[in-house]
Amino acid sequence: MRKLITAALLPLFLSGCNLGPKYQRPTVHPPANYYAGQQPNESSVADLAWWDLFKDPVLQSLIREALKNNYDLQLAVARVDQERALLGVSRSQYYPEIDYSGGIAGAQSRVFPNHTYYSYSFSTFWEIDLFGRLRKLNEAQRAVYFGSEEARRDVRLLILSEVAQGYFQLRALDEQLAIARRTVDSFQVTLDLFQRKFEGGAASGLEVSRAQAALSNVAAEIPDFERQIVAQENALDLLLGRNPGPIARGATLLDQNDPPDVPSGLPATLMERRPDLREAEQNLIAANANVGVAKADFFPTISLTGSFGGISPQLSELTGAGKAWSLGTSLLGPIFTGGRLKSQYRASLALRDQARISFEKLVTQAFGEVSTSLSAHQQLAKSYREQLHSVEAYRESVQLSFARYDNGLSSYFEIVDAQIQLYPAESSAVTYDLGRKLALVSLYRALGGGWNMGDSQWAGPAGTPTSTPTP
Repeated sequence: MRKLITAALLPLFLSGCNLGPKYQRPTVHPPANYYAGQQPNESSVADLAWWDLFKDPVLQSLIREALKNNYDLQLAVARVDQERALLGVSRSQYYPEIDYSGGIAGAQSRVFPNHTYYSYSFSTFWEIDLFGRLRKLNEAQRAVYFGSEEARRDVRLLILSEVAQGYFQLRALDEQLAIARRTVDSFQVTLDLFQRKFEGGAASGLEVSRAQAALSNVAAEIPDFERQIVAQENALDLLLGRNPGPIARGATLLDQNDPPDVPSGLPATLMERRPDLREAEQNLIAANANVGVAKADFFPTISLTGSFGGISPQLSELTGAGKAWSLGTSLLGPIFTGGRLKSQYRASLALRDQARISFEKLVTQAFGEVSTSLSAHQQLAKSYREQLHSVEAYRESVQLSFARYDNGLSSYFEIVDAQIQLYPAESSAVTYDLGRKLALVSLYRALGGGWNMGDSQWAGPAGTPTSTPTP
């Protein structure tokens, strides 16, 4: 009889290993090269450590501080700890569960005056994973845990990018504030010139009024730049996990490292480098495993149960037994659920489709982000170079207009007009320079910068940067 039962159950055990779909990565079709027009190259700026790309010691110090204290990153680390613990909960279902219970009480009766009674018992429960339900549950939770690790890495890369971009924006505001102050000083010189000539009868009040208006127009922007600087410093402070306060400065925006050529690497390698893509794939793996869980719910669960216990001798004299044990097996399976199991299975398939579509969309979006950032870095460099030519031309125009005015060859309009046009030209040059550097940071993130570094390496080399006071 035992041989017959074993022979009957053996096919079930063997078939249980194959229940549930095996994961297969969706087929994606990466482009031969990025749309920005750069020729494919195996080397990538993403292979660089972040401190080799952002070489300002003060910026490096800020990034290290953010990687240590940022609140979002701390939340991501806590979520990893949570999912790791839940993976342990899932794995525990592979093993028997053993429980205990006990009791003690006092009673007084004619038979046993003033006696204390006790009882104890041990019980065990073990689900036999015949149809792979527990294996698929564990596979799903393992993928969720791995996904949380990738999410943490993505948050870390995001924090690095936001600190670098925020720092560059702060240095751009510093430069625009300096330009505004220089322009106000220049307009003040013009105003003083017209004022002296007006007092000597060689100029009209119109010239003085026009110069005063130009000066006040630019001077009104200085408090706004100072307001924006405070707001940008506070935004950086939040990224650093510190209270609002001044942010140290290092190199100027112009002196920040900005390589002329930034290799992007092969598009086919992008999925292995970007943590958000790896996270999306882990979500798909979990959804695929949950399909197996829903499929296993159609089949019965088989479990082994056992118990052992005892009571005090006085009670055993009344019941006739002092110790007892039991060992058995149970079979529990669905007969009629009103379509619940079938609907749950269909829902799991739909969730897997959603995870697959989200993964494919994110991969396609990633190629676009690299192309956009690469193009921005290249084209803004051209705009910046042309704008510098414009600035030099306007500066020469201001000098020539003063010389012509002193020699009586032009009116005051030439001076004021040249100065008015120089100011926005200098401001635009800063804007183009900032845009190029922001694009460099975006490209580094879009390519999964620092993907080849271990977690312990991300802190970077220790160093004490020298910082300049807040302007």
